[in-house]
Amino acid sequence: MTQDSKFHHGDVSTDAKPIIEMIDIEKHFGNIIALAGVSFDVKPGECHCLLGDNGAGKSTFIKTMSGVHKPTHGTITIDGKPMNFSSPRDAMEAGIATVFQDLAMIPLMSVTRNFFMGREPTIGRGPTKRMDVQKMNETVVEEMRKMGINLRGPDQAVGTLSGGERQTVAIARAVYFGARVLILDEPTSALGVRQTSNVLATIDRVRKQGVGVVFISHNVRHALAVGDRFTVLNRGKTLGTAKRGEITPEALQDLMAGGQELAQLEGSLEGTV
Repeated sequence: MTQDSKFHHGDVSTDAKPIIEMIDIEKHFGNIIALAGVSFDVKPGECHCLLGDNGAGKSTFIKTMSGVHKPTHGTITIDGKPMNFSSPRDAMEAGIATVFQDLAMIPLMSVTRNFFMGREPTIGRGPTKRMDVQKMNETVVEEMRKMGINLRGPDQAVGTLSGGERQTVAIARAVYFGARVLILDEPTSALGVRQTSNVLATIDRVRKQGVGVVFISHNVRHALAVGDRFTVLNRGKTLGTAKRGEITPEALQDLMAGGQELAQLEGSLEGTV
């Protein structure tokens, strides 16, 4: 896909205040520095792509953003207020949701049960209290329809959905439960062309609802299809951030590859000293 993609761009006001801002984030594991002063922010309705090859620090960065790791140094703010996440639950309560590659779904359970997963609405009280199955089913059908997927039925097992549809269930679930920032970890890496384009269309729908999206990828073409801004991470540092239209696909690819080659060159030089 080229930069003139069919997806919706440009609604993000450049002076919009970020929902979340990561400022000079460092993360050390013993004497290994996984992140060496990374700054990154996400605005409402924006898709900010974080690109980098394996080992660039992407996983550590999103785990820091989503409350799994505490930063060694640096500040995380939401709506301008400094935050101190002790756990992923803290981050979720602040509206930061992550959809990991493994999706945390149970294939044999229905779409509805996977969608609510411990957050089922109930009716009745005391001994008559029970899950409101009708409301759950209606909600799931409606939320999936909003994302462009017509289920055969809400009791359809998640395992019968395609990989792209499962991604969409996870994304719809996060948005329904109040995500303001959605972190997508390599959402298109295991998908074919058609499923990839469906997931990119889902991301587009989510942005139109004002949700900020962090799209983690090492695929420049997929990122360029939906991204508004692109930050390249290499060996725990950012090599810079570019806006859509300011950088060609070739330049972005070179930045990723160049950073990697530079790292290898540095490594080989260190080995010869």
